[in-house]
Amino acid sequence: MTQRIRMGSILLLTALAGLFGAVAPAQAELRVCNETANLVSLSLGYRAERGWMSEGWWQAPPGDCRTIFQGDLQKRFYYLYAVDDIGGGAWDGQVFMCTRDETFTIFGVEDCLARGYERTGFFEIDTQNRSDWTLQLTESAGAPSIVGPDLGEDLEDPAFLVDPDAPLTPDNTDTQ
Repeated sequence: MTQRIRMGSILLLTALAGLFGAVAPAQAELRVCNETANLVSLSLGYRAERGWMSEGWWQAPPGDCRTIFQGDLQKRFYYLYAVDDIGGGAWDGQVFMCTRDETFTIFGVEDCLARGYERTGFFEIDTQNRSDWTLQLTESAGAPSIVGPDLGEDLEDPAFLVDPDAPLTPDNTDTQ
């Protein structure tokens, strides 16, 4: 009887070790969560190897999150433009990049209109050199607000308020 209990315990421990060994490490990424009541479309801008780049569109239904950059975040600053597809309004800023209505990947931020694109104001996301970042788009008293990780918070469940009215300058450059 004790031999059966020992064998059962060894099999259980082996099964548990296999389960824990099979768990993949968390993947780093930039995620945006839509905490509003409406569908939101997202566009991302950042400095790539070939220079400035903007791409979009990802759609985030209410209460859902979208990964808009997969892998370790190599830069400190990323730029986001999001629009409420139903109620209008946008989360935008003063860092201008090129966009268009259809799905796009655009290199360069200069002469958007002359190149047949729209000139769109993005707001800056300071990832504080972390490799993983989650941003939440929320509505506060009818006005959009932005929530992201705080240095003191656990990276798995980040939350702090970012002032959406903070001035952004077009000469914010990503030096890393």
